[in-house]
Parts: sequence; structure tokens; C-alpha cells
Amino acid sequence: MNTLAQERRKAEFDVESMKVVWAGSMEQLHLSQRMAHLVANDPVFRKDFRVTQSRPDLFKNTLRKAAHAWKLVQTLRLTEEEATKMRNYIDEPAYTDLHWGMFIPSIKGQGTEVQQQKWLPLAYKQAILGCYAQTELGHGSNVQGLETTATFDPSTDEFIMNTPVLTATKWWPGALGKVATHAVVYARLLTDGKDYGVHAFIVQIRSLEDHQPLPGVIVGDIGVKFGNGGYNTMDNGFLRFNNVRFPRDQMLMRLASVTKEGKYVQSDVPRQLGYGAMVYVRKSIVMDASNYLSRAVTIATRYSAVRRQFGAQGDKPEIQVIDYMTQQSRLFPLLATAYAYRFLGVWMAWLYSDVMARLEKNDFSTLPEVHACTAGLKSITTSTTSDAIEECRKLCGGHGYLCASGLPELYAGYVPACTYEGDNVVLLLQVARFLMKTLSLLGAGKKPAGTAAYLGNVRQLATQNCQVIKGADWLNPTTLQHAFEARSARLAVNCATQIAEASNQEAGFTELSMELVDAARAHCELIVVTRFMEALKRELPGREVKSQLQVLCNIYALSLITARTGDFLVTGYLSHEQIDLAKAKLRDLFRQVRPNAVALVDAFDHSDYYLGSTLGRYDGNVYTNLYNDALKDPMNQSPVTEGYEEFIRPVIKQQLQLSRSKI
Repeated sequence: MNTLAQERRKAEFDVESMKVVWAGSMEQLHLSQRMAHLVANDPVFRKDFRVTQSRPDLFKNTLRKAAHAWKLVQTLRLTEEEATKMRNYIDEPAYTDLHWGMFIPSIKGQGTEVQQQKWLPLAYKQAILGCYAQTELGHGSNVQGLETTATFDPSTDEFIMNTPVLTATKWWPGALGKVATHAVVYARLLTDGKDYGVHAFIVQIRSLEDHQPLPGVIVGDIGVKFGNGGYNTMDNGFLRFNNVRFPRDQMLMRLASVTKEGKYVQSDVPRQLGYGAMVYVRKSIVMDASNYLSRAVTIATRYSAVRRQFGAQGDKPEIQVIDYMTQQSRLFPLLATAYAYRFLGVWMAWLYSDVMARLEKNDFSTLPEVHACTAGLKSITTSTTSDAIEECRKLCGGHGYLCASGLPELYAGYVPACTYEGDNVVLLLQVARFLMKTLSLLGAGKKPAGTAAYLGNVRQLATQNCQVIKGADWLNPTTLQHAFEARSARLAVNCATQIAEASNQEAGFTELSMELVDAARAHCELIVVTRFMEALKRELPGREVKSQLQVLCNIYALSLITARTGDFLVTGYLSHEQIDLAKAKLRDLFRQVRPNAVALVDAFDHSDYYLGSTLGRYDGNVYTNLYNDALKDPMNQSPVTEGYEEFIRPVIKQQLQLSRSKI
């Protein structure tokens, strides 16, 4: 019985059109399919044995794949967009992620034109390989607390970089441990007897001839990380400096410089221009969240349709796990979230373009709001996605614990996103500061804009309660949006009121940090809901595509309301009866998704290679392949295990002899 084929025949919408919506355009869909096919059919990119490799073998194989990918880029003359897609489908964290994703953008964003002309051609050709060395053993999110020093010596026109204490050791940068020849290093600039704070420098750390660390440089890998394969394909490293000298012009000088005489000079280029790179990175992180979540949901959905448990009657088979409401109530909100994050990522791409256009005109008016919303959206999407991957593993029962399910490695590879580019709790506190400042400026007549525009209506939001009377009322987009606006506004106002009553603002902020995190999360979830709603106002191609997305949008919003019941009740916006109506309506929506669930994950268009999951196979042939996978495991290469003669046989023989002596 081909269960998944039967499921696909139930679909009530045009799956091919939904693939176009997910991809963004027909051109993007074709590009993705072409690059996915290229990678899946190249034996060098095999990954089925990844979780059984030792760390050294695993890392060496990653180097082989990266080198082969670079050869393909050159021989096939791939565009930058094609090359990026190809690296994504190789599905293995590698030094190239940091070289292209952090090292090069740092030079673009902080280097002068002269510096860019010197360093970028080398980086683009991979004649040098770079990393981004900011985080230290003792400092992560607090960048201003970094302890590495770069002291200017005017007698030689050089900087001298040092690691003065153990906690100043650079720790965690990817590509640093074994690969990078150069690093963008963040250090305290000391010149003319003053500390000018943290600045960026390009520092060579390994020889371009034999790859040995340069004099005064101590560098290595920080060790095995969580999971089997996961992020262990990346050489996260440590780095220490002992009087390492380099020329003055290797300080990235777009925003500030040091003269030959040692004078610190602030550039007339606005420092806000550096925010563009930050928005770009966070935009990419949000799109990655939708990608990783969609992969986990695909595996869990297909396996939930294949797996049967209980309820067999006569000749009828057991019930499909996906038919149980307990399974649907955990799985379908995650399916809806994957689509919500996809539309959010598209909006953030627009936001990035808008910010860059404004920065070019020296318009910095939207930066505070953009900084806050991108920080918060990075936080909630990565936290939710990492939790969701683990939930999908649980939804697959015991088999989800097998590496063959693809879920343990997916989780191990993704969960670092909760920490890199900003600890998620710290980022939410940044959002909270923005909300508190926005509320404080309302009294001065300053009207909030963008994602915070609703706070201009804070008085109405703080007094008008929900008007839902029957379950169908919850499907009104205006009703849903007003609910999320009221929740966010009331939580923020409550925090602002209590902070105002504290002995001082900072003390109040510290005391109320937990409540502020809740308010920030509410603000960010409002953004996601409204972006999903806005996306559905556009013309979308294909039969019943929009109606299916509308169901998912309602599931996303109502599942948040039922999950955050405490917020809505404690602020007095909703009643217990209205919460019950939301739960009942959710059950109705789950029933609408049920016949379309497998088709909705098919629309993600993930190949079997990319999923890397026996449970999530497109053909649904799970059990035969689980058994075959087990037979191929290195542990089963011999019927008698290594160590039998040394450790098992003596124990058994001893017990047999004891037993016989008693007879």
C-alpha cells in the first residue's frame, strides 16, 4: 500500500503552484531544482555515512566537498546566486560559510575603497581564506567588553596585537581552527595613550606557503561539539596573539582611522552605514529558519502519515498517526509556522533593500526600529525553529531518535543559531529597550512608524477588549491583528509603568527583565502574524493556493493565542470563553489541513538527498530502508563484534564454569 501516494491524491490545491509561491518565483524554483539536482547526483557530495565518521575524517571530507564545490563554480562558471544555492544544498557547515558570509561582507562594510580593492579580489578568488574573529572566551554578546588589544606603534607604523589575559582568547569563530589564513579581528584600539574601544583589523594568522601559524600566533580547534555530524564539520577555533605586528593600513578604516603619528580620526562616513550588513545577516538567518523548519516538518508529516498505531478492527489497518488530534495539534502549527517564516523572510529581504536605499541617502530615520525588529525576529525564529525540530523528532516516536531519521543531525546543525549573531534573550532585551523608548516619546508627540506604528494607538488598545462572540469571529483578520496588537501594547505599557515607579530606570529594567522579554516576544510575534496576513493580500497563482495559505495563517495566529493564553488573560484582553472558542476553531482548522498535509510539505520541494531522512522519504518506503540502513551500519560488518574474545567470552565462560561446578 503506497500511503503517501494516496495522501497526495487528497490534495485540494495546486501543489506545483504552491512550490512557486514557496520559492518566490518560477525562476527561483527552477534555479533551486537545478542546483539541488546537481548536488544530489554528484558522488563527492554523499552524506549518508556522515554520522558514523570520526571527527578528523568528517572534517577532511568537508574540505574535499568545499574544494570540489569551488572547482564546480569555476568550471561551470556559476553565478554568485547559483554558487550560494549549491553550497546550501550541499548541506554541510564549512569554512566557506564564514569566508563568504562574514569575512567578505566585513571588508565590504568597514573597509575603505582602497582596502576593498586590495583585499576583495584575493578573497573572491579564495587566494586567501578568511574568518570573523569577534567572540572571546570571556565575552560574547558584550562586544564592548572584548579584551584583545591592538596598540599602535608610530615608530614602525604598525599595530601590535596581544591577548593580555586568558579570557581575551578568541573562541568559537568558524573557519578559524584549521582553515583560515586571515581573520577580521575585533580588538581594543590603543593609541596616543588612550583606549578608543573596539575596532576591526585584518590580520594574517597562517602562512600562505605552508599554512603554519605565523610567529606569535597560537591557533587551533576548540573540540567536538554537540551531535554526531551536525556542526562538527566546522572548525570553530581559538586564537591568541603574542606581540603580533601588522601594518597600520590593515585596520579597517571606513568609519575611523589612525594617522602615522598615532592620532585617532573619526571618518565623516556615518557609523550607521554598518547596520546594513547586520540587517543582511539577520535576514538570511530568518530565511534559514523557514528552510530548516520546513525540512523537519516534512519528515514528521510524511512519517506521521506512514506510521500506524492502534485502532485496528477486523481487516482494517491500524489508524494513521496523523489522524490523531494529539498529533495534529503539535504538528500542524509547526507546518503553519514554516510558511509564516517564509513570508517573513521575503519581507525582510525587502526591508534590507529599503534600509540600504535609505542609507545611501543618509536617511537613518528607520534604523532604531529596523535594528529592534531584526534583532527580535532573529531571536524568536531561531528559538522556535530549534524547539520545533526537537518536537518533530518526538512526533516521530522512537525512530526519530535514530540518526537515520535525519532529525538529530538537523537539530545539532541548527541549534547554534540560537546563540551566534546575538544571544536570543539579549536580543529580546534590545527590542524591549526600543519599545520602552517608543512609549516614552509618545508624550512628546512623536509618532511611531513601521512595525511599531500600532503603539501610536496605545490608549485604544489598552482599553478596548476583544469582541469575539462565536468561533467564526476568530477568522476575521482585523480581529486577529487587533488581538496581537492589544497584547503587545498592554504588556509593554505594564512594563513602562513599573519601570517609571522604580528608583531609577536601569534598576527597573533589570528587575523587570523577564516581563520585558515577554513584551518583546509579543511585539515580534505580532510582526510575523501581520507579515503573513499582508502576504495573502497579493495575487497568488494556482487553484486554491490562497485558501490553503489562509487556513495556515489562521492556524499560526490561533495556535499562538492558545499557547500564550496567560498573556491575553493577564492583560484582560480576552476572556476564558474566547480562549475556548479559539481552541475549538483550531480543531476545525486542523481538520481542513489534514487532507492537504502531505501535499503542503511536498510544496517545499525538498529532495530525498537534501532531507537525508529515511523517515521522510518521498516514496514512504520507510521500514524496508530502515532495516537496510541498519544492515549497512559499520557495527554490523561482522556477526561477532570486535572485543568478543577479550571482554565477552571470558565473562560467559567464567559464569558457565561456576554454574557447572554447582551441579
